[in-house]
Amino acid sequence: MEKKTTALNKFSKNVTQDPTQPGAQAMLYAIGLTEEDLQKPLIGIGSTGYEGNPCNMHLNDLAQVVKKGLKEKDLVGLVFNSIGVSDGISMGTYGMRYSLPSRDVIADSMETVVQAMNYDGLVTVVGCDKNMPGALMAMIRLNRPSVLVYGGTIASGCLNDRKLDIVSAFEAWGEKVAGTISEGEFKSVIQNACPGAGACGGMYTANTMASAIEALGMAMPYNSSNPATGKDKEKDCLEAGRALRYLLENDIKPSDIISRKSLENAVRLITVLGGSTNAVLHFLAIAKAAEIEFTLDDFQRISDTTPFLADLKPSGKYLMEDVHRVGGIPAVMKFMLENGMLH
Repeated sequence: MEKKTTALNKFSKNVTQDPTQPGAQAMLYAIGLTEEDLQKPLIGIGSTGYEGNPCNMHLNDLAQVVKKGLKEKDLVGLVFNSIGVSDGISMGTYGMRYSLPSRDVIADSMETVVQAMNYDGLVTVVGCDKNMPGALMAMIRLNRPSVLVYGGTIASGCLNDRKLDIVSAFEAWGEKVAGTISEGEFKSVIQNACPGAGACGGMYTANTMASAIEALGMAMPYNSSNPATGKDKEKDCLEAGRALRYLLENDIKPSDIISRKSLENAVRLITVLGGSTNAVLHFLAIAKAAEIEFTLDDFQRISDTTPFLADLKPSGKYLMEDVHRVGGIPAVMKFMLENGMLH
């Protein structure tokens, strides 16, 4: 692709280069930026990290790795935070009234910060059900060079050589009520189902949306299946800097990547994997943000012509970590392409 000549700091220069903005520059010096930094593009790093659930507990740490990756590519990364709601915790309580609205709060808040602060690009670091669509909607509305970094899937739990995940806890409650397991066995399942950081391990909404967004082209290859902890996820975060630099230099924006065809391919991937039906709610909103005509009829048409192939929880046997072991979403899409499922 021929490199475009657009200035890389075309938004941030409004505050970093304009002599009539001395207050803005004084504040940027106050946070530790140098004269040299003020010549560079400023990149927002939007994290939905918070301590309240495993999906998000590590995201602020990953945001710092993203910042390091941006610095290595001569970009200035500046971290800010948005909110999150854990469906796994709020489910069955009045708290679920806030779940879907949180998606739009995330989108609005990320758009607000990037616009208000004159950032030249955005890296979102996200990891729970409403984080991914909310962040993507903000990226689309802003239409500035952007990359989504998914916090990754949780490792499987284990109890007596049995692989566990979050649904194991719900199933254990049913078994306890039915009298087929003891109180002690019930407690053991709950205490071992979620071993640490990462989003719920099956093809639930978080992994569904992360997979679809990777297929859409708004996240790096393997980003959705790389585990939440370990070197592969750190590499995702560092690689975001390289990707952002390339997008800036070539002035590639979400509107250049997201099309009706790429939306269809993302939905086909969801169908093959047996992804969460919440994806319908989210992709209708994503399509609207992108000003692309996409309706329930399109979901039905794609479902009617695309096979359901994966044996993933909650309906099946396997977890996202197993998808990673067989090559991640690139391997799934290669199979789909070879079998005429992608267009």
